[in-house]
Amino acid sequence: MHYFSHITAVLAFLAAASASAQETRIGEEGFSSPPATLAELDWLAGQWVGNGIGDEPAMESWLPPTGPTMVGTFVQMNADGTIMFSEHMYLTQEGGSLTLKVKHFNADFTGWEEKDDMLNFRLVAIEPCAAYFNALTLRCADASKPGQGLVAAVRMQSGEESVFRFEALE
Repeated sequence: MHYFSHITAVLAFLAAASASAQETRIGEEGFSSPPATLAELDWLAGQWVGNGIGDEPAMESWLPPTGPTMVGTFVQMNADGTIMFSEHMYLTQEGGSLTLKVKHFNADFTGWEEKDDMLNFRLVAIEPCAAYFNALTLRCADASKPGQGLVAAVRMQSGEESVFRFEALE
């Protein structure tokens, strides 16, 4: 095999391996969200602790459903234990599927998004113990042990992923 052909093949393999290692999924343009209900995410309710950005402490909490909505919060802390930023999340049943709505707040509680704006993540796929929203994933760390660990991942506009691994808070 020619040297450059070999290098090209290795690079293609590494790119494919990297893409398959992605936690998040992206829906094709104009995709339809699959049918889903909040009952399929009952394993998500609870408090979760782990490390987030820069391997600093982070927490995520989800309340049980109230009607067609689950309310969640995420708190990213600095090394000294102060708040870096937080998120307020609504996981809602809409049109026979699920949407995750997120608003970000600085440590002083000023919002990142405009007053009436939020990020909306439509459901791309749902599996036992996993919900794949467009560029955001919530899944059990181990599908055979729901409620013990949570993996939350988000794909940034740059294409890079931030992956957070949490354990259930006892």
